[in-house]
Amino acid sequence: MNRLDRMDRVDFKPTVFPQLTTGDMDEAADAYAAAPLLNCLLRELAEPTGRPDVHRLRASGRELRTHGTRRPYAPEVYADGAWHRLTHPELVALAADELRRSTGVDNTRLPREMTDSRDVVAALLRVRAGTAPPEDPYLRSEQSLIMGHPYHPAPKTRGGGPAAAWLPYAPEAYTRFPLELLAVREDAVVEEGDTRALDALGRAPAGYRLLPAHPWQLALTATSEAIRDAFADGRLLRLGSTGRPLWPTAAVRTLYAPEDDLFLKFSLDVRITNDIRRLWRHDLLKAVATDAATAAAFAAQDGPAAWLSDRGYRTAGFAFEELAVLVRDGLRGHLVPGATPLLAAALVEGFDGSPLDRLTDPADWWAAYLRQVVPPVLEAFARHGVVVEAHLQNTLVAVDADGTPVQALFRDAEGVKLLPGVTRAAGWERLVYCLVVNHLSELAALLAERFPGTDPWPAVRGELRRTGEELGLPEAAALLSSPTLPGKTNLLLRWTDADGADARYVPLPNPLAGT
Repeated sequence: MNRLDRMDRVDFKPTVFPQLTTGDMDEAADAYAAAPLLNCLLRELAEPTGRPDVHRLRASGRELRTHGTRRPYAPEVYADGAWHRLTHPELVALAADELRRSTGVDNTRLPREMTDSRDVVAALLRVRAGTAPPEDPYLRSEQSLIMGHPYHPAPKTRGGGPAAAWLPYAPEAYTRFPLELLAVREDAVVEEGDTRALDALGRAPAGYRLLPAHPWQLALTATSEAIRDAFADGRLLRLGSTGRPLWPTAAVRTLYAPEDDLFLKFSLDVRITNDIRRLWRHDLLKAVATDAATAAAFAAQDGPAAWLSDRGYRTAGFAFEELAVLVRDGLRGHLVPGATPLLAAALVEGFDGSPLDRLTDPADWWAAYLRQVVPPVLEAFARHGVVVEAHLQNTLVAVDADGTPVQALFRDAEGVKLLPGVTRAAGWERLVYCLVVNHLSELAALLAERFPGTDPWPAVRGELRRTGEELGLPEAAALLSSPTLPGKTNLLLRWTDADGADARYVPLPNPLAGT
């Protein structure tokens, strides 16, 4: 019996990290990598056939059969009168062929990213088999995401380099590490906002300012002529490393220092999902103003919701983007007493200690979750013109001792849009995609899967209606009757090499309209 035949008998559930033998890990890596790629294919390039497990790829007419619903696995293609199981390389090749037919353009990079993403998962599974997760439930949730974005063709790619280059800095490997400490001559420092927290990480010589650096980014920029020249002429000095390690969060380039209760976000010249994760100059130049508007929108609200402010940034003028570091609020000054923050994306993927594992009836928990997450996002839009990017990875949900949601915390000013910088219609579409499609739809699907017979959508509809009426928000009422929701086309965006910040959507059936 070969490995692919065995997969018919594997009850594979990506929401649970399986305890596997070495031989099983390649099988699991294939399945983890196939699920988001299949989700993309079915969303963007396929049409229904009347059978829930069979889909027709529009460009080629081929029929694709999958198992499972929320996280499809074990794909098969119909050819020569029979169903044929696809290996992961064969699935990547099929996706590439379908994309060429659909778009009329070729792309050799994305198939490599898909393969790299799968290989990253395999490496992570092997490391995690012998490594204990963090004891702190918040850190455990941030470092739990093996599959990652459920609708991206290569959610775990790390730039295609050897595992030894990126594994020491991978949150999914339960890592922590010190920062490199640099000193930048004062006449070369560029900063805006409140960056005082950086000065507590070490001591710079007279005439210099402290600049912490992500060690992976420093290695990636080792060939930068501007940085080499700055080390050579004394504008940039090496001071060693921080005394305490920091923990990488789900975003990979954002680290948390628990003792200092501080988040630091760095440039990272690696493609992760849709973008090279630099702190781009154009984003930094508007970051403080965008953050101030967002912080004011949350401060004006009468409720426990909180915004983790991006207080300011510091960098070197000769390497503005490469060496930039952004200072973000920690948690303790924002959390309600006794609450434990958890990453929303981790609730969807699953992790040891998830409050969902304690539920026998999700109704009250789900109602509490919606009360914490939905109103602050809609109020920021309706009353302040702030479009919060409230997707799963930008949302923390704090729970009480019983696991009940009591607060939502939101983060990342880089993804925030302000009206009228974007049109109201475009802002609302982005809000609906992030909050409803990326976020609430994923949790609703998980609850329906875990608790057969449960319909999570009436509660979502009720919360949107109530909040929309209180705010006088006509878009909320229109959303409840719209036949479709916007689904982001990450597969097509990557294939056509669109800018990482671009967003294009396909219409998805709206479960709110039928509730």
